[in-house]
Amino acid sequence: MSGHRRTARRTASGLALLLALTAACSPGSGPSGTAAGGRSPATPAATGGTAAGSPFWVDPESDAARQVARWEQQGRKDDAQVLRRISERPMALWGPGDDPGPEIRRARAGAAAEGRTLVLVAYNIPHRDCGQHSAGGAWDADAYRRWIGAFADAIGDARAIVVLEPDAVPHIVDGCTPAEHHDERYQLLSEAIGRLKAQPNTRVYLDAGNPAWIPDPEKLVEPLKRAGIDRADGFSLNVSNFQPDAAGRAYGERISRGTGGKHFVIDTSRNGDGPLPGNRDQAWCNPPGRALGAPPTDRTGDALLDAYLWIKRPGESDGTCRGGPQAGRWWPDYALGLARRARQ
Repeated sequence: MSGHRRTARRTASGLALLLALTAACSPGSGPSGTAAGGRSPATPAATGGTAAGSPFWVDPESDAARQVARWEQQGRKDDAQVLRRISERPMALWGPGDDPGPEIRRARAGAAAEGRTLVLVAYNIPHRDCGQHSAGGAWDADAYRRWIGAFADAIGDARAIVVLEPDAVPHIVDGCTPAEHHDERYQLLSEAIGRLKAQPNTRVYLDAGNPAWIPDPEKLVEPLKRAGIDRADGFSLNVSNFQPDAAGRAYGERISRGTGGKHFVIDTSRNGDGPLPGNRDQAWCNPPGRALGAPPTDRTGDALLDAYLWIKRPGESDGTCRGGPQAGRWWPDYALGLARRARQ
């Protein structure tokens, strides 16, 4: 189970060229190094409203940024300073389920003004999340086709990375999505890859879950192929989950071997202290004591790993567990805890 619980609201040279173009228009980058505790090789600090060393766009209108301003006004300056570890770093924008166009166009304009790359999530597949915390998605296949078309149109010619449909393939593999929906889902995912790749500067990473969810990565290879991974730039791992970077890299390498050398990205938004010990079924939803992971960067030190990204927006609830608000809602106290425990 992924744990992002969001409600409706390759070649290496290809991505290297895309990000090199971005970096040419971006502020100077800090050096990369090996972090303590087995964290990712690149650990830039947040400065000046952007993460040094990252080519990705920082949303000045994020919930975290608004919370910083609110706490500043209330005199909670220390808390506001800590929360800047989130607000001043790039996070993915999840396209709203009703109409993704306005939000993506807003982000596109902001990224273009700064010469940076958008990170987006398309999460609206029919029968989403098997009716669990993030149930919903497009009403039917035709509605999804219209939605993904509007999503792609809004990107235009912007430089963008799209993480495509977190959980959709793993939920086929684990049997959560009923068998009668499998063929349609494979078809829609394949069509979505083709539609998004029609945009000239868009990179697409089809989600492949995390190592604790489908322990044998070989079980994902054929489903990913059926979903059209051959035409995608790669796959995403650990979306909204807490698995350590080293586990994600090893898992990704095995999937890559089975998919013809496809590259991957890893969500490091909340994996700074790894997963909550104990029962995995209880560990995904708003687990206590977690921390931000490696800041987003394309400097990974791994030829197959294209980027560490904050795909889950830190501070958004996984669902109404452990006192949290509804899935996808901003939870400032949880966000503050993640930021306080961050080591970088």
